[in-house]
Parts: sequence; structure tokens; C-alpha cells
Amino acid sequence: MSEMTLIVPNDWVTEKKLIEITGLRPGTIEAARRNSWLVGREYVHVAPDGNPKENSECMYNRKAIDLWVESLKKKQPGARQ
Repeated sequence: MSEMTLIVPNDWVTEKKLIEITGLRPGTIEAARRNSWLVGREYVHVAPDGNPKENSECMYNRKAIDLWVESLKKKQPGARQ
């Protein structure tokens, strides 16, 4: 008999986990970070020494990103306003 482990993600997740949870592709995440998302709302830079830089790894707020995806429903081609 195999065992199943349920993992509940934190609000802030790595890019790898964000991809697993949302299905967003790395290129989509990068483009959204450049064009739509705000530092401190959808993502933050993190560093082990506590002093993140622009090229530091990012952590993503999955709940804020879910809200962003939800907001896109009204902007779909052919969607009724």
C-alpha cells in the first residue's frame, strides 16, 4: 500500500512551486513580472543574507497571482463586459 502526502503551499512560493500550482509557464511568469506584477504584491526578491538584489531569486504570492488571473476573465477576447 502506498502512502500519499498532502502538501499545502505557503502564501509565498518559489517559481517552481508556482508553476506546479498554477500551470503558468516560466516565460509567462517572467513577462508578467516585467509588465503587470508589482514587487511586494505578487512577488519579492529574497536573499539568504537578508539583502535581496534585483537578480536575487523571487518568491511569489500565489493568492495575489490567483487574483490577477481572475481579473483576466473580463479581458478575454470575445468576453461580455
